[in-house]
Amino acid sequence: MTWLGRLLLAAFALIVAIPAGALTLGAGVLLDPSFREALGELGLVGLFAGLSDLAQGVPPDMAVMAVILFAQALSLLILPPTLAALVGEMLGLRSPFWYGGAAAGLTALLPWLARGGPPPAAGSVASAAEARLAAILLVTGAVSGLVYWLIAGRSVGNRTQRRGADAF
Repeated sequence: MTWLGRLLLAAFALIVAIPAGALTLGAGVLLDPSFREALGELGLVGLFAGLSDLAQGVPPDMAVMAVILFAQALSLLILPPTLAALVGEMLGLRSPFWYGGAAAGLTALLPWLARGGPPPAAGSVASAAEARLAAILLVTGAVSGLVYWLIAGRSVGNRTQRRGADAF
């Protein structure tokens, strides 16, 4: 396969893998009882406040900040499977353990990287919530990495060699 074909296949695989991970994240948050409860209490209040602000007209600076925050959150879901795919492609790795494991590990590290400060006290509510979020993110990354592997990762490094009459 030419390098252009490989690049297109990898891009298509990422286009499919990232939404699969996002769907997994959404399902994980909705299935976790504590996140579901918090989302129910805070999410509806935030949704109604956002809809009323939208109806009244949002100031341009707030709209720009909302777009920037959305782009940052989206990049957090895009970065881990993209890095795992890039390293796997460059090294010619074909293992589902690489794509699923690397994307899962990088995605699970997001709470610690995003916090940027000291961890919450052990045994606290924040520590338990962070651990649950890390577990959900671990599964999210594994799903996105394995979807990438199913589409493009299995064929990394395959080179068809012509044998037979051309060998002589």
